[in-house]
Amino acid sequence: MNTWQEGRPGGGGGASYGDGNGPQGQGGGAAEPPLPASLNPRGPGAAAPQRPAQQSGYGQQPAGYGPPPSYGPPSGYGAPSGQGPSQGQGQGAEPPRPGGVPPQRPGGSGGPTGPGGAAPSAARSRWPRRRKIKVTVFALVIALMVTTVGTWFWADSKLNHENVLADYPGRPAAGKGTNWLIVGSDSRDGLSDSQENDLHTGHAGGKRSDSMMILHVGDNGNTLMSIPRDSWVPIPEHPGDKGKTVKASTSKINAAFAAGGGKLLAQTVETNTGIRIDHYAEIGFAGFVGIVDSVGGVEMNIEQDVKDKDSGLDLKAGEQTLTGTQALAFVRQRHQMADQDLGRMRNQQKFLGALAKQAASPATLLNPFTFYPLVSSGLGTLIVDEDAGLTDLGSLFLAMKDVNGGGGKSITVPIANPDFRTPTGESAVKWDSAKAKQVFDAFKNDTAVPDTK
Repeated sequence: MNTWQEGRPGGGGGASYGDGNGPQGQGGGAAEPPLPASLNPRGPGAAAPQRPAQQSGYGQQPAGYGPPPSYGPPSGYGAPSGQGPSQGQGQGAEPPRPGGVPPQRPGGSGGPTGPGGAAPSAARSRWPRRRKIKVTVFALVIALMVTTVGTWFWADSKLNHENVLADYPGRPAAGKGTNWLIVGSDSRDGLSDSQENDLHTGHAGGKRSDSMMILHVGDNGNTLMSIPRDSWVPIPEHPGDKGKTVKASTSKINAAFAAGGGKLLAQTVETNTGIRIDHYAEIGFAGFVGIVDSVGGVEMNIEQDVKDKDSGLDLKAGEQTLTGTQALAFVRQRHQMADQDLGRMRNQQKFLGALAKQAASPATLLNPFTFYPLVSSGLGTLIVDEDAGLTDLGSLFLAMKDVNGGGGKSITVPIANPDFRTPTGESAVKWDSAKAKQVFDAFKNDTAVPDTK
């Protein structure tokens, strides 16, 4: 027991610290003596802290108690001058708190309690955790939907549609499955002079077909069939320069593309194969390079060393990743192959399958840093028929991926003579009519494509 507290008089504003029962009915008693310096937390000579006035059972102050203290920082607590306690404050009042923060009095107005003195629970001031999760998930779903829809319309706006599949008298009837005519153009549109030099494309104007293929997508497997650009075939009558009609003739199929673009080429393919073309896709040099570069290059297994002066290609055998420039040279070079254009078509099929596999992979489609450049560079330079949409292009890529993965076939139109001499002495490619008809019928009827080798 601390003997120094014995005999301390009770103050008018508060009871002694010993038992809490000071004398009643006294107002303004003597102040408590200061605590010993060793026990006083406020420093030597500071007054001991006073307990707040106690209330009677009905909330009324006992007689002798002074008015409630005025809250404010006393001197010595860092308060500005002139903001000390109010005059006439009772001795038993609780001293203000440091920094001017008033003590919280139960039931007082302006405190943290609500009406009736009951403090609101923490749960009332914030949402329940389950509700927060639901709102967050809902917001993410909405944001994803908005982004998806916006991306869809943005990508669709990039497509260049042309009326290349117009009806004409005698056009083949629609068959089973879906047939794409895919054309690689040597168009230099979008390339600067320095780019043409770097890509070894030359500076020729206009456009000619550098490659053409029919992709059949059906229930009996997907088949990619290359058509040699030097195929010797009848070309239908068509409009020429200044509206003059050009009569039907027999020539290399590439001449149809040069004379009438995709529209005349599609009609020429249909009339010579009996296959109705459902969709058309054409891409030039600039778009081809852009697509390859946007996916970070295409992984290829080069079977033998390749060095071609005309295309600028210089590759070593083995697994490697081709850049856009290297890829363009790879699908164009032919002089190192014994069968020239036929060997080039095999390289084209092989590369397009690898490109489709990489472009349709989750690593490309789910990565915005590859997906958006792919869409921008690919669709921005792609020409399609008027009815082709993004869903159709997705089906095209998946079918190409399937062919490359062994789920389909890669063939060439059956050939009777790869060095057929035309009446003008040119070298052309003559189809094997009987075997070719078997393949064409399989495309039309969506049946298994026969092995015609």
